[in-house]
Amino acid sequence: MATSHLLAAAAATSSTSATFRPPLRSLSSPPPSLALNRRRSFLVVCAADADAKETTKPKVPEKAPAAGSSFNQLLGIKGAKQETNIWKIRLQLTKPVTWPPLVWGVLCGAAASGNFHWTVEDVAKSIVCMLMSGPCLTGYTQTINDWYDRDIDAINEPYRPIPSGAISENEVITQIWVLLLGGLGLGALLDIWAGHDFPIIFYLGLGGSLLSYIYSAPPLKLKQNGWIGNFALGASYIGLPWWAGQALFGTLTTDIVVLTCLYSIAGLGIAIVNDFKSIEGDRTLGLQWICVGAIDITQLSVAAYLLSTGKLYYALALLGLTIPQVILQFQYFLKDPVKYDVKYQASAQPFFVFGLLVTALATSH
Repeated sequence: MATSHLLAAAAATSSTSATFRPPLRSLSSPPPSLALNRRRSFLVVCAADADAKETTKPKVPEKAPAAGSSFNQLLGIKGAKQETNIWKIRLQLTKPVTWPPLVWGVLCGAAASGNFHWTVEDVAKSIVCMLMSGPCLTGYTQTINDWYDRDIDAINEPYRPIPSGAISENEVITQIWVLLLGGLGLGALLDIWAGHDFPIIFYLGLGGSLLSYIYSAPPLKLKQNGWIGNFALGASYIGLPWWAGQALFGTLTTDIVVLTCLYSIAGLGIAIVNDFKSIEGDRTLGLQWICVGAIDITQLSVAAYLLSTGKLYYALALLGLTIPQVILQFQYFLKDPVKYDVKYQASAQPFFVFGLLVTALATSH
């Protein structure tokens, strides 16, 4: 395009010179030196244009940020220091920072059962269930997600463990299988320990593992579909560990399944909040209100359900935990979701997770 513009300009100049000849001056072709200079200028302009295009190409970082943190590396979050220790790399792939919601879900399920007691056996059962839900099956989920994202990471974040070659492909595949089989094995152990006739915890683990696989792996790759993928994410982080904890100490009832599915809708809103930095343009305005609606309407609906079943004080407690979230949404999230995303989540989500526990305690009575 730049070349065609220059040629057109040169042609226009020549045409103008031919039409408006100065008087008393003979028409003659430009000296060879001038023609050479024009040619040289043309080449220089083209070269400069090409250089400008080269300099505007995005540079892909080849190394992790110099000030990488060892703590971030162990948690599996951005800003991690590059490591050579294979066990630290394996831990990084499991993203321990994502385990706490699953552990909390198991705690809520145990509380909702009404049969958890502070005995050595019950505490040991709950710890094993937390190990199954967190390090094993969530670790499996995070590792398989990084495995299927390795081609994208090779372009955007080539310093991550898999695309950088810090861990071999065979080692990653081995880790995926060990975590998966270890988690399912713990689920089967818990079923035997609890005396279940039907291995419900094992099948919950199996179903969650299948959901994790189709979330990350083609051809379905649910994560590419924002609504379905984020709802699946919410269900995995809220519903499944709750069900496992409740099934371990009691009976998984229909009303609990409905309540946790509602909370999974709120989890969808939270998952979208986490993706706001990758959303641009006018879409953010509509999604802001969808997130707020998913989170708030879910909790208000649960509070109304608790009130309808005669749990007045629990309903009021849940309402009291929802109001600060609404205030923080207007203060941070609706004002600028990209700028204030971390501040909003750090300040609002504790009220949300304690609301989960209030709901669990309400259903246990």
